[in-house]
Amino acid sequence: MTSTQYSDGRQEKRVENYTKFWQKDFGKEGETDNQNRVESYTDVVNGYYDGATELYEYGWAQSFHFSRFYKGEAFVASLARHEHYLSAQMGLRSGMRVLDVGCGVGGPAREIARFADVNIVGLNNNDFQIQRARKYTKKAGLENQVSFAKGDFMKLSEQFGENSFDAVYAIEATVHAPTWEGVYGEIMKVLKPGGVFGVYEWCMTDTWDASIPAHKELAHAIEFGNGIPEMRPLKQAREAMVKVGFSIEHEEDLAERPDEVPWYYPLEGDIWKAQTAWDCFTVWRMSWSGKLVSHTAIKFMEILGLLPKGTYDVGESLKVAADALVKGGQTKLFTPMYLAICRKPALSES
Repeated sequence: MTSTQYSDGRQEKRVENYTKFWQKDFGKEGETDNQNRVESYTDVVNGYYDGATELYEYGWAQSFHFSRFYKGEAFVASLARHEHYLSAQMGLRSGMRVLDVGCGVGGPAREIARFADVNIVGLNNNDFQIQRARKYTKKAGLENQVSFAKGDFMKLSEQFGENSFDAVYAIEATVHAPTWEGVYGEIMKVLKPGGVFGVYEWCMTDTWDASIPAHKELAHAIEFGNGIPEMRPLKQAREAMVKVGFSIEHEEDLAERPDEVPWYYPLEGDIWKAQTAWDCFTVWRMSWSGKLVSHTAIKFMEILGLLPKGTYDVGESLKVAADALVKGGQTKLFTPMYLAICRKPALSES
């Protein structure tokens, strides 16, 4: 059966088939299910983002990532500070050519381009997001500084050539890769000798134990709710960076900092925890009433043909995501902000 291709780049069957990559009962998930998702990671990720992108923008702005919060700090200010912090830790400076791996709709790329005065190429394998990224970048007047390319982050050197970027960063994106060694290895290749790689990685923490059923079910809930083929522990990310040849100059799980306001608070849906008056609306969207309003609207829009079939189901998976991420944060079994600053050797044989 053919899939309807929308003018905005989305594919109906890709959205509709997304939830079929998981067992309805996460407790029945097996290695075969994991392997199927890993082998079909392009369909998994694209099906998810075809359905979830507009929901992300509605509920989370144009930067699809988490961040730390200071008391009284506005939601959007926190997102920008998280991006600035990565840029500063990497030492980005004017004139650098930088690759954003898994750029979403380009929110971080635009912010970092302004902050560090660098030239950024955003890579994305989702046509719908690329179209939106280009539209927002043109509106921001940053077309000469930020551009976007469609491609597979497992084939970076094939697309861009080796030694072609001064710096590469990834913000909560490389978790979607079938293997960390694969994507980190490609990042290593496209970096110039001495180049820097900075990443905020999604991981299960080293406290997480795959042999504990409740821990494994939590990982599957995070996968299902966020379009991730397979969640892996933090130590594997670290090992993969070293294995492909990176020198880790700095690493820290920022979620371990004793912040008074936890990174996951917007997902709790408690407007009394909102840090500013405007943020009440952002937090309300994740409350039971906010979810009821938005998901009812999504259902009717899908029935009317204004959204691809399956968008409602992807929206329902976001509810699973919110609950799982909050639980993962509260139990310290999951982090969305393992920060690593890595360096490619100055004298590289690659």
